[in-house]
Amino acid sequence: MKDKTIINKTGDARLDVFLASELKITRSQVQKMIDENRIEINGKAPKKYGEKVKDGDKIVVVSSRTEQGEAERSLVAKTSRDSSARPPKADSVGMTKIYIIAETPDYIVVNKPTGLLTHPTMANEKESLSAWLVKKYTEIKKVGEDKMRPGIVHRLDKEASGLMVVARTQKMFEHLKEQFQNRSINKEYLVLVHGKVEREEGVIDFPIGRSDTADKMAAIPLTFRGQPQNLMAGPHTNSPGELGVRGKEAKTEFWVEKHFVNFTLLRVKIHTGRTHQIRVHMFAYNHPVVGDPMYFQKKQKRVWDEKCGRLFLHSAKLGFTDLDGKQMEFESPLPSELQNFLEKLA
Repeated sequence: MKDKTIINKTGDARLDVFLASELKITRSQVQKMIDENRIEINGKAPKKYGEKVKDGDKIVVVSSRTEQGEAERSLVAKTSRDSSARPPKADSVGMTKIYIIAETPDYIVVNKPTGLLTHPTMANEKESLSAWLVKKYTEIKKVGEDKMRPGIVHRLDKEASGLMVVARTQKMFEHLKEQFQNRSINKEYLVLVHGKVEREEGVIDFPIGRSDTADKMAAIPLTFRGQPQNLMAGPHTNSPGELGVRGKEAKTEFWVEKHFVNFTLLRVKIHTGRTHQIRVHMFAYNHPVVGDPMYFQKKQKRVWDEKCGRLFLHSAKLGFTDLDGKQMEFESPLPSELQNFLEKLA
């Protein structure tokens, strides 16, 4: 493959959106090329995925320097200083495999499988990620603020899969906690939703609170807070009378990765960490997540949800700084069952 030169003739646009359209590939593939320093704008490397390209800009796509083949399908761990990756180690809880992506004296990065709780609920379930962690890394028992969640700084829904970081020391726990509080942690998800999302990118910022009518969360439209109605609102936001609390700030940002006939694959970044945030916001936006057993339209035919067989929500990228101030970034491609499901839709 030779280097490809593209002259922008479509006006101002985001770099990743522009190239995804020009090259007929997904936005995540473009972002990977940017990470590999294979993209130049007027002779300079872009500083970010969403860098603006202007009319007349010259974009060069540098040919791949290595044959990656099936290696792209493996779990990848990388840092800003060292892009080399070791193959992940596998362990298991019952019949469920857990992949250890990174293991240091201060933290562990794991790939949580779908169907596994992050930590036990009030029902005190025996199988959970935290229970497995305590058996494998006994020092974690003393880390954190809660015996039920040793070392756990954040969580993933039971039905979701993907990357999580767990602290092995109290110092790292506090360090990660601070990053989550000041929202400097980078968390990105791959999410398949029902319907065609019209906007190529957007932000959903409805506050989220717990519903009085069911054991689930609900989004509060902005009109009910004395502000103009958010134009992105869907028909499934809840009225204030259905909420037991006022609701907490919640912000979800998304970009379209790929359109299918009746579905849209999104890359989602959350700026807050509310319970079921992505699922609640996408439901409120009238695009519920495929395979969601809790947030779905009652009149919606669930044939494809059943074919998927699980929640299509995967934590694909996780970035944070370690105790030395080094920026760490980890990536996880879609599990095979989700990738196979997408191929059925193509």
